[in-house]
Amino acid sequence: MEPSDRQSRPVPEQPGAAARRYVLAGQSLQAPPLPPALYVVATPIGHLGDITLRALEVLAAAAVIACEDTRVTRRLTDRYGIATRLTPYHDHNAAAARPKLLARLAAGEAVALVSDAGTPLISDPGYRLVQAVRAAGHAVTTIPGASAVLAALAVAGLPTDRFFFAGFLPPKQAARRARVAELAGIPATLVLFETGPRLAAALADLAAGLGERAAAVCRELTKLHEEVLHGDLATLARVYTAQDAARGEIVVVIAPPTADQPEAGELDARLREALGRASVKDAVAEVAEALRLSRRDVYRRALALKDEDEDEADER
Repeated sequence: MEPSDRQSRPVPEQPGAAARRYVLAGQSLQAPPLPPALYVVATPIGHLGDITLRALEVLAAAAVIACEDTRVTRRLTDRYGIATRLTPYHDHNAAAARPKLLARLAAGEAVALVSDAGTPLISDPGYRLVQAVRAAGHAVTTIPGASAVLAALAVAGLPTDRFFFAGFLPPKQAARRARVAELAGIPATLVLFETGPRLAAALADLAAGLGERAAAVCRELTKLHEEVLHGDLATLARVYTAQDAARGEIVVVIAPPTADQPEAGELDARLREALGRASVKDAVAEVAEALRLSRRDVYRRALALKDEDEDEADER
């Protein structure tokens, strides 16, 4: 029977076994030994109860846990009585920390990799470690579990047969609008991460670039103040513009384009060409009729393109 299939059960205390134990429902449990490998372990996105039994066994049995922020991961290990050593692995120290983790694997140890929340490698530097471990000939295995992307899709009430995860939008408006234009024609539900201070501006740019698409803003999923707001992008932009900056972890889910929406870049290309020879009003009317889009949506995009051009001119 594989270690992952074994039932966790209380066992007598053994000398030197403290680092291979975890506590569940008041019972101290023995974690089975692990073969040498890098274990990519999903952790809760908020509620600490959303951890799998297999993840607890791996975190308890590993020689070391590589994590983004030891303070964040320590809250999880303390909750479950896990004494495994924590070591930081993040964007700023990855180049120096990676060889040390590879050395542990070469010495026959099991190394666990976690992120601050959810599944590692999603918007974090873990993929470089996985690449290096595989290149060195060591095993990599996944311990699946919570994911903010999938949790948001589950509650958004939007199509889930195809989705595109786009990570964080750029913080500066010109770059953000350009990125939104790239996403416009993707024939799938879009999933984005966003920060509270940038949420209102991001939603406004999404509304300008994508039109009247249905969307959901999923905030603090699985936590005490979980909130999921539904509406079209423009409405959601107004809601969050009228509030103080949203707090917590935020995922934005956006419905896919309808069949009559143009391919990515087509709207921008036609608008730029029309604006080069006609007034904004005439250019909008021409492009809206040609692409069978609402004049309001095309007008918003025309203004956004003019702002982008002005920003680029200022930067030059």
